[in-house]
Amino acid sequence: MSIASLFTTHQQLPNKYQQMDENEMKERIATIKRQMGHSLFIPGHHYQKDEVIQFADARGDSLQLAQVSAQQSAKYIVFCGVHFMAETADVLTNDQQKVILPDMRAGCSMADMADDQQTEEAWETLTGYFGDTILPLTYVNSTAAIKAFVGVHGGATVTSSNAKKMVKWAFEQKQRLLFLPDQHLGRNTAVELGVPLEQMAVWDPIAKQLEYEGNREDVRIILWKGHCSVHENFTVNNIKQVRENHPNMNIIVHPECTYEVVQQSDQSGSTKYIIETIKNAPAGSEWAIGTEMNLVNRIIKEHPDKRIISLNPFMCPCLTMNRIDLPHLLWSLEEVQQNKSTNQIKVENNIATNAKLALNRMLSQS
Repeated sequence: MSIASLFTTHQQLPNKYQQMDENEMKERIATIKRQMGHSLFIPGHHYQKDEVIQFADARGDSLQLAQVSAQQSAKYIVFCGVHFMAETADVLTNDQQKVILPDMRAGCSMADMADDQQTEEAWETLTGYFGDTILPLTYVNSTAAIKAFVGVHGGATVTSSNAKKMVKWAFEQKQRLLFLPDQHLGRNTAVELGVPLEQMAVWDPIAKQLEYEGNREDVRIILWKGHCSVHENFTVNNIKQVRENHPNMNIIVHPECTYEVVQQSDQSGSTKYIIETIKNAPAGSEWAIGTEMNLVNRIIKEHPDKRIISLNPFMCPCLTMNRIDLPHLLWSLEEVQQNKSTNQIKVENNIATNAKLALNRMLSQS
């Protein structure tokens, strides 16, 4: 598989949209939504800006939104998220539906940390070390090409919600597993299942080497050296400051945070888990949340009866997710209203077929 296995039609945002009044853009978007009706569906990821999420027909995490998109009759799916999410939506939707990403620059640094060539090279080396004892798992926050690689080799995708279940499943298949592309989710999940750190190695795709001190035969999990650029910025020092300044505050973080941060927090879980935990918490409770800033700010607004802060007060929103804005959303909607497929995400059939294998293996365990 090569990077060219995915193709898109990509154009730059016309200048007129950058000069347009915000209220005019909002009015135009609302009008197009009314006019297109059920032929248009706009899924919006939790990390999107408020200016964008207000127009979403569904909010959620990446896989959830792709699944909901596949249930629609809409011809056009204008996906307000990042590239890998739109790929997954294209894999799961039918051939008559077109998935559009408003800004092709909306990528994911984590997903970009594992490409298909790197993974093929790693697999050759690792199977040379360990033989046919490894099963690959990939976080859904990965490219379609990586999902396809995992599908071909008998593995499955995982989400932050079902990672424990899927790691258990993987160990029922093989003695070892390769966890792509987020080392922190892999490590935190494995620790929860009782796998000691001493049995985890890290594969460095840049140096093309296995980082491990000890007898290789003891390795049970090989973690890909990737991470989320947002969640890795929460630190143990942030936790220390919250403990000192807000002793009654509960700290809840996403499992894409580092092992040390997760261990020192009170709770960790998926985006959905964080949202539901705060929603169900008693009035007056205090929370420091370690996840993306757009979502944290939205949770704060939606729960004025609770005291909520970001675990890292200097945290920025996800920069690539933030590339989706009102000008890009309006532009993409005006294009699809004219039956144009500008910025369409299209996954080649062979990649989509194999990626679906990995997705379906996960879904069959649900």
